[in-house]
Amino acid sequence: MKLEASKRAAGAADALRRSGRMPAVVYNRILNLPVSVDFKAFDRVFRSQGTSSVIDLEVDGQVLPVLVKDVQMDKRRRVPLHADFFAVTADQAVSVHVRIEFVGTSIGAKEGGQIDVQRREVYLSVLPRLIPNHVEVDISALAIGDSLHVRDLRSSLPPEAEVLDDPDLAIIAVVPPRVAIEEEEAVEEEAEPEVIAKGGEDEEEEG
Repeated sequence: MKLEASKRAAGAADALRRSGRMPAVVYNRILNLPVSVDFKAFDRVFRSQGTSSVIDLEVDGQVLPVLVKDVQMDKRRRVPLHADFFAVTADQAVSVHVRIEFVGTSIGAKEGGQIDVQRREVYLSVLPRLIPNHVEVDISALAIGDSLHVRDLRSSLPPEAEVLDDPDLAIIAVVPPRVAIEEEEAVEEEAEPEVIAKGGEDEEEEG
């Protein structure tokens, strides 16, 4: 996807924003280029591509493949104030967080279990042209008590991608129904005072 940008002088950020443009910077090891982009165009591209897809940033006629590395947000109005674009090169691996998409309905959920999603992204080092838009994970076979971990994503990733997350991190699990857990806890809580009371009676009889 393409996004147009213009070179800008440093400073005057407020004036840029009032004109409907957002200040940004394009950088890598040898580049540091202040630019501006149209607010609405950036919002549209960012919602579509996120931080894990390469964007063709056209700066005054020159096209630079970039990743969105950081977006500074206005917390009150929830609008972007500034963006950092990382200029990538074809032969240099980049570190990106890629979205995990869960598909299917697990066996455990059909039996009343609850889905506990613990991670929605995986952190990869991969060449720009091989960055997946998302990682699809089929959870249909998961029964109550089953879980998937980062290591289980390997077959869904490009062979060249290096996983930077701990392979033992859980990403999703099917847990027993909450009602059943609460009932178990309630039974345990009721049982404990009875044992204590019984012990107390024994002690009185011995005395």
